[in-house]
Amino acid sequence: MINLLSELQKEVKQKSNIEKAKFLQRFFKTGKGDYAEGDVFAGLTNPISHKIAKKYFELTFTELTDLIKSKIHEERLIALIILVNRFKKNKEEQEKIFKFYIKNKKYINNWDLVDLSAHKIVGCYLFEKDKSILTGLANSKNLWDRRISIISTLYSISKGSFEQTLKIADLLIADKQDLIHKAVGWMLREIGKRDMKVLEKFLKNRYSIMPRTMLRYSIEKFEESKRQKYLKNKI
Repeated sequence: MINLLSELQKEVKQKSNIEKAKFLQRFFKTGKGDYAEGDVFAGLTNPISHKIAKKYFELTFTELTDLIKSKIHEERLIALIILVNRFKKNKEEQEKIFKFYIKNKKYINNWDLVDLSAHKIVGCYLFEKDKSILTGLANSKNLWDRRISIISTLYSISKGSFEQTLKIADLLIADKQDLIHKAVGWMLREIGKRDMKVLEKFLKNRYSIMPRTMLRYSIEKFEESKRQKYLKNKI
């Protein structure tokens, strides 16, 4: 009997690229003291990772558990692509995939892994359910938990519901991590694309105390004159 997980890992190894791996380890800040310290890359491109995920779509949850715990970044990425694809295709698996995701979130430990999956699994699953788990994640000491909490709300934003995003944004407004500033600013910008009045109402009493990066991201689509007023604290 063919061991699909072993075949997948063999394929990752065969398609690895040392030079690209070195670049990715710099790009994703894997050095000592960096946000992704110790993360290991094989050097696969995203199209290759997606192609492999499609090929091994039928992995069991036991195999997916081993894969998402891999020290190799692209293997964790492939596990998440499979989960996202399965979540979208099979409604009967959605609860199991959501629970699997939350149980294994410690391995979803880089921004690309979060951004690929959080809104498509967590955000979608919780859309019409109790979202208190997102508040808990927003209050976590773990950087990636906090990023999951805010990125998950992108699904609600896409459906025209902004309340949860604004709630999480308030919880994270004093966060010390630049990756959280960028994520919150990005989600606020997404709200602004759909309803500028909602965004400006939120910013009114907060823009002067927001981290600069968060503010810049959130007002990126404003007219230049208005953007400058916010940046110069002259609103």
